[in-house]
Amino acid sequence: MSFLDISIVAIVLAVLAAGLKLLERCVPHSLRETHNDVAGFIFAAVGVLYAVLLGFVVITVWTGNDSARKTTFQEADALAGIYWISRQLPAPEGPQLEQETLSYARTVMDTEWPLMADHKSSPDATQLVYQMRATVFSVNPQGPQEQVLYEHAVSHLEDLASQRRERLTEVDDEVPMLLWVALIVGGVLTVGFTFLFGLSNTLAHTLMVLSLGGLVVISLLVIKEMNFPFTGVTAVKPTAFDVFLQRLPPPRS
Repeated sequence: MSFLDISIVAIVLAVLAAGLKLLERCVPHSLRETHNDVAGFIFAAVGVLYAVLLGFVVITVWTGNDSARKTTFQEADALAGIYWISRQLPAPEGPQLEQETLSYARTVMDTEWPLMADHKSSPDATQLVYQMRATVFSVNPQGPQEQVLYEHAVSHLEDLASQRRERLTEVDDEVPMLLWVALIVGGVLTVGFTFLFGLSNTLAHTLMVLSLGGLVVISLLVIKEMNFPFTGVTAVKPTAFDVFLQRLPPPRS
């Protein structure tokens, strides 16, 4: 958690503690105890509904992050397929395609990945896809073996373009504002209902409320960190492209 996140948790807990102290002065626990049964029934219903909403959002953002991670590996796999086929294709198309695949991987890692944190993409990476497509389509297969290589190169190229489109679509994946409103309002209502209970042990009541409030705030901060696949502590890294570049033989001259 960042310093800002820790500050948010501390501020919320301080506000809850101050609110409980003020409530005890205005409405003593002896007056609130008479409503414990009704408040407990409503609190149980509100708590279950909020837990379902919270769990739904957490699963959704986690699935989105996992999907984005898989997309990057599938894109790198398609790129690797083009690379290995390029080493079997004759000059000048083969060496040219080989260099274009390497340039694409480096551009995605060094240029496009930082841009994705701002919901942007790299025009240079897009142009390299066009160049690879033009290079592959310029190949004139000579014989059955080159024909097979050409067909596989086209297939891998289409997979690469498809996975790239998928990755760039996932750049805009995030929790909708409506859900954020529901999460925050639901959290306020859930914690707010605990103020209606009256306990003779004020310290125990305070600890219960602070524990619940802290848990809700931390859960929301976790969702915030996982909200966008390419930022936060769980951000998807360009590991697949890094592995691709590290395990290659020397390029042909």
